[in-house]
Amino acid sequence: MKRLPKALIAAVALGSVALVSGCSEEGEPVSFDGPTATATARQPAGGGSKGNNNGVSEAAAKTLMPTGPKASFTTQNSLDDGTKIGVTTLEGKKSGFTGKVWVWAPKEYFDPTYANSGFPVLIALPGGNGYPKNYWMGTDLKLQSSISKWSKEGKSLPFVVVMPVLNPDDKYYYDGSDIPGQPKMGTWMTEDVPDFVRANFRTFKSRDGWAFMGSSSGAFVGLKSVLQHPDRFKAVIASGPDTVPDSPLWSGHEAERQANNPEKLAKALGAKPDTKGNAVYLAFQVGTKESGMKKVQNFARVYGKGPVKTRVQVIQDGEHNAKTYVKGMGDGSIQWISEHMQAPIPSS
Repeated sequence: MKRLPKALIAAVALGSVALVSGCSEEGEPVSFDGPTATATARQPAGGGSKGNNNGVSEAAAKTLMPTGPKASFTTQNSLDDGTKIGVTTLEGKKSGFTGKVWVWAPKEYFDPTYANSGFPVLIALPGGNGYPKNYWMGTDLKLQSSISKWSKEGKSLPFVVVMPVLNPDDKYYYDGSDIPGQPKMGTWMTEDVPDFVRANFRTFKSRDGWAFMGSSSGAFVGLKSVLQHPDRFKAVIASGPDTVPDSPLWSGHEAERQANNPEKLAKALGAKPDTKGNAVYLAFQVGTKESGMKKVQNFARVYGKGPVKTRVQVIQDGEHNAKTYVKGMGDGSIQWISEHMQAPIPSS
């Protein structure tokens, strides 16, 4: 993890945060406005005074404050620590697709210590059709509470978790791609959703603050998105993933299908110089009781070259389901990607 400070862990353990939210009841308004940043942080990078705190200056240089327009959120679920999972409807300006997005911010996000700092973003994608809901928005799978726990333990960064719908309907898989003649789900996932996050949350300017995670069909979309846009996203936790695009909607569009094939994308990226700027981190997960073990291990072996960094978390007795994959994250996957991403920067 880049600069995971002791203060970050202590802030969670002590509960010294000022969480601003709406009523805990489902459907009530909820706000993700954080503490007010100092004037120094709002200045352009390099514009601070001579006596500025180093943390404030570093945060100002790396952080993008919310750009607006601000979305209206309502409460979907509440966690035991008082944090909320909110939901809103996003009209994608670039894709033209409109769908729901659920969001969660950890307690650290509301801590004045980090008022000047961006937070890393984890776009969490479900398996199946992922429509009309993204199952990661529920509290039963314990994704958000686990991230809070792992953050206390120093295993994970305190990610802002963003959970968009995966497909535009429950009939077809769209492979998170712009299939000709279909809703532009690739643009929705890699442009509209990140733009929405930047409009509403303190984020990092560079790809060091952006990652995906997903299971099954969602893992494919996360994997493909990172390999297709390594300038925007740095890492993915891909659990029980498909590794080739297989939507029937690709029929008649083979060239476009191959342009969205993780195997082709990984091969091309792996041939580039192994530099810090090119590196992506692909954390695969697979349970010993599911059928995709050889497929995942083969992908990592064949395409994990040069700047394409791979890791395979084998989950003992694990099955092809979300609960298995959350366990695998805690066993090592979340720490591995966190070590290569940007941590929030304290002001003091």
